[in-house]
Amino acid sequence: MKKIVIFASGMGTNAQNIVLHFNNSSKLHQFHIFSNNANAKVIEKAQNLSVPTKIISKDDLNSDVLLNNLNEIQPDLIVLAGFLLKFPSNCVEAFPNKIINIHPALLPKYGGKGMYGMHVHRAVVENKESETGITIHYVNENYDEGNIIFQESVNLTGTESPEEVADKIHELEQMHFPLIIEKILNQ
Repeated sequence: MKKIVIFASGMGTNAQNIVLHFNNSSKLHQFHIFSNNANAKVIEKAQNLSVPTKIISKDDLNSDVLLNNLNEIQPDLIVLAGFLLKFPSNCVEAFPNKIINIHPALLPKYGGKGMYGMHVHRAVVENKESETGITIHYVNENYDEGNIIFQESVNLTGTESPEEVADKIHELEQMHFPLIIEKILNQ
C-alpha cells in the first residue's frame, strides 16, 4: 500500500481528483490531507471522501511538528496541490525526491514567491503569452525551482480573460496530475 500525503490550502479540487483517481485503482492507497487553512473547502471534500485531515499552523511548519507528523506516516509521496506556503526545508531534506508540486504555468516562467493562482493567470494575459500550461516538479528549498517532472501546454488566442486561462489550466491539472503521481509511485 502506497501512502500519499496531500497538502492544500483552498478549494481542494486537485486533491479530490487525485483521491478519486486512486480510489478507482485496483491497488490500495492510503491518503492524508494536510491544510494550513481550517476553513479551506479541501477539509470538507476530504471528510466526504473519508480521508484523514490535519490542520497545520505556521508554527508547525517552522518547527519539527510537521516533520514529526510526516515521519509517523512515512509517506511514499508528498503532493503539494494548491498549498500556498513555502514547504519547510527540514521536510525537504528528510524526504528528498518524494515531494512534488503542481504549478499553473510553464516554469521557469511565472514562478517564485507570490506567483500562484490568479496572479499567474493575470501575468500570462498581461504579457500576451501565446501559450501557458502546467508544470509538475520536485520541491526543493526554493519556490518553483525543483527539477521538472512534466509539463503540458495549451495555446492561447490572446483574447482570453485570466478566468478563462484559469479554466484551461484547471482542465490540464485534472487530466494530468493524477496520472503523473501514479507514474511516480510505480517507478
